[in-house]
Amino acid sequence: MKANITKLCMGDRNCNKLCPEVFEYDEDQLLSIVKFEVIPAHLEAIVRQAARECGAEAIIIEE
Repeated sequence: MKANITKLCMGDRNCNKLCPEVFEYDEDQLLSIVKFEVIPAHLEAIVRQAARECGAEAIIIEE
């Protein structure tokens, strides 16, 4: 599974709080980034939850 964050990111850092192992806030771009090219299997469920809870719908999941 892969996860990407689009330019729709509002920078509210909800995904960073929910799953800091995967999401990181880029202070220069003022948006979150994904730390992994492929999400580790044990973190897939929490990344899916972050995508569902993203107010801007900026997290895109690719299976």
